[in-house]
Amino acid sequence: MLDTNEIIDYLNSVSPNSKIYVGCDSEVIRLKKRKGIKVRYSLVVVVHINGSNGAKIFGMFENDEDTRYDSYKRKPQYRLMNEVYKVSELYLKLSEAIPDKTIEVHLDLNPNEAHLSNKVVNQALGYVKGVCGVNALLKPDAWAASAAADKWFTIMSRN
Repeated sequence: MLDTNEIIDYLNSVSPNSKIYVGCDSEVIRLKKRKGIKVRYSLVVVVHINGSNGAKIFGMFENDEDTRYDSYKRKPQYRLMNEVYKVSELYLKLSEAIPDKTIEVHLDLNPNEAHLSNKVVNQALGYVKGVCGVNALLKPDAWAASAAADKWFTIMSRN
């Protein structure tokens, strides 16, 4: 899990004008030697310093080898809702520690019915609103999930 103490210390050191965004993305990894799949989650906190002076990104990977995940690409609901649960948990930890700062929740879900992630949009938005008390953003406005968390896979896989 992300070191929330490190993030909180950093957030307490930046200007009150800084903006905070949390997002999560996932990728499915098909296992060759044994049946099943592994899901890797990328969770990020993006701090837009002073709202205009660049950004600092905190990120982490979390692997789940549970074979209950949707083994068919046409049914990603379980995996997508796990993204929602993980980003909501992170939001709650941060918002409790820094109640004076606004944190946006970004979900890697597309409201367009042509996309499979659309199947969990209502459930996901309701969960975030009910648990966190905030309205989450979806694609194309949810760049912390759809761009930053997604890019974290590429950056960290090079290391």
